[in-house]
Amino acid sequence: MRALFFITLNGFMKKFLVTLLFIPFFSHSAQNFNTAKIKLIQLYKSNPEQTTFYCSCEFSWSGKKGIVDFSKCGYEPRKNQKRAERIEWEHVMPAENFGRHLQCWRNGGRKECKKDSKFNEMEGDLHNLQPSIGEVNGDRSNFRYSQLTKELTQYGQCKSAVDFQTRKFQPREEIRGVIARTYFYMSVRYNINLSDSEHKLMTAWNKTYPPENWECERNKLIEQIQGNDNKFITQQCKK
Repeated sequence: MRALFFITLNGFMKKFLVTLLFIPFFSHSAQNFNTAKIKLIQLYKSNPEQTTFYCSCEFSWSGKKGIVDFSKCGYEPRKNQKRAERIEWEHVMPAENFGRHLQCWRNGGRKECKKDSKFNEMEGDLHNLQPSIGEVNGDRSNFRYSQLTKELTQYGQCKSAVDFQTRKFQPREEIRGVIARTYFYMSVRYNINLSDSEHKLMTAWNKTYPPENWECERNKLIEQIQGNDNKFITQQCKK
């Protein structure tokens, strides 16, 4: 009788474990930046032809470490060689933009908000995270996106630029639509207000730069993992 019970229980556990594989990775209570990074590494390992967000550089993986190949994209470190050599996960909408709406941010900034489930959900939202050369991620900081008139030579052939005096960041043209649809997604999903100038710029970029194949495919893959899509991408990819 005991042996029969064990076999039955063992069979139940196998079914239970298999079922877990098909449950979306995130629940709102468990979502956070660390788990997001793990899933993003898996996603990009399965799509090795994709490049870094701001500079379109190829990169590969050594375990959990992303390694950038400068020779194929003409990237030249501006100042921080060591940080430039690694992949970091960039929040397209900076953490300060969505964090400052929460009481925890007013109480103690990002460190205090690490205790807040809502902040963790926003910080770990896969739709708002992109692979970036670490140095560019650091230079961008929480600067606003803009269209500058600066010469694009800060990072060699990388066609993104930073104006440190005005605290503005100019992304390369190919990703401006992605940025716009990410901002609209974060604004609607988490009730984050965009300034008039931000809304105007994102509206223009969304219209001028429609989704390309990878943006559409990435949106579907993230929906499978996280359980929700970015409707601003989906509605254009269906056309």
